[in-house]
Amino acid sequence: MRSLAHTVTLALLRVGLVHSLSAQTPQMGWNSWNTFKTNFDQSTLQTTADLLASTGLKDAGYTYLIMDEGWQDLERDSSGRQQPNLTKLPDGVPGIAKYVHGKGLKLGIYSDAGIYDCGFYPGSYGNEELDAATYASWGVDYLKDDNCGGFYANTESPYTRFAVMRDALKTSGREIFCSLCQWGHQFPWYWADLVGQSYRMSGDITSIYSDTGKDCPVTGCSVLTIIRKMRELSRFQKKGAWADMDMLEIGNGNMTLRQQQTHFSFWAALKSPLIIGADVSKLAADSLSVLKNEEMIAVNQDSEGEAMHYLPELSVEKQSQVWAGALSRGRTVVLVLNEGNVTSAIEVELAKIPGLNAWKLYQVRDVWGVKSVRNIKGVVNVTVEVDETKVLVFS
Repeated sequence: MRSLAHTVTLALLRVGLVHSLSAQTPQMGWNSWNTFKTNFDQSTLQTTADLLASTGLKDAGYTYLIMDEGWQDLERDSSGRQQPNLTKLPDGVPGIAKYVHGKGLKLGIYSDAGIYDCGFYPGSYGNEELDAATYASWGVDYLKDDNCGGFYANTESPYTRFAVMRDALKTSGREIFCSLCQWGHQFPWYWADLVGQSYRMSGDITSIYSDTGKDCPVTGCSVLTIIRKMRELSRFQKKGAWADMDMLEIGNGNMTLRQQQTHFSFWAALKSPLIIGADVSKLAADSLSVLKNEEMIAVNQDSEGEAMHYLPELSVEKQSQVWAGALSRGRTVVLVLNEGNVTSAIEVELAKIPGLNAWKLYQVRDVWGVKSVRNIKGVVNVTVEVDETKVLVFS
């Protein structure tokens, strides 16, 4: 049994971490990995920064530009510091930071809580203070801290290794957001709020809507697979320690517009970080419109900070899913997903939705339908196309 002192210490750590950094809403931005893997360079980053600004994505809230694996050299320098691959980044990380900051954006960088990262570039294990100080001196605002090399770091737990970087970032002299990437390994929803501002709750996403994928514990997770995982995990979502459902695949692969809207709706209403994983220069107009949807972004960034929850009593397994969650100003958001293979008429009883009253008259906003209906009471009947999600905001 844990002692009272230990319990109090954990509580103080949680309060201190949650309020120490600007993580009161899920982070939004762009990451290089899903599209480019390690095949990006200075031009890629500068072009993306330009496009985030010119397309309106920055103004919509996507303010982090994150260099994933591949920015660094395979060896540390003579002083033991991680160093950039100057063939890819001739201006170095400070040069990229200056350019990104000049666009009104923030710069993110990638490392690992192990000896090596996933591609055997130098990880930060044993060099956390040096690396954190280096990032701060370069003007970095965000760290994605991976876990591939952690399995070679003796037998230390992810919590122990990530906590060292947490402490190093605190003393680096710069506020740096810390995003943990440990694929749900060792139940991070119980401890990640002590060491980072967001944490991955599953394996890597892929640009497939419904295929489960044999490797999903680590890679190959479809959109629907990750949504199903969140049925059990949404209750752990909290301000300052966001469960990260992984990068958005909107604009990648062959998802239909409805599937992309469903993808974005669930990531937004479950309060996942919204990190674009597509090549912004190749985004179709429909995909860009989904990513910039002001009403869905407002749900994600709502000051209440509460994720919606799955309602099994209103859902039919493999046919329909109904979710609901509280928003600020006494509002409630309800998502109705058609998971079947035919268009469905779905009845939603308001008495079974937490926070709603069956006898009260509501105004209901259909977010994707861009229409509002007044004086709704008792039940809502919606016709939902295959793969479509109706997003309804009750006020």
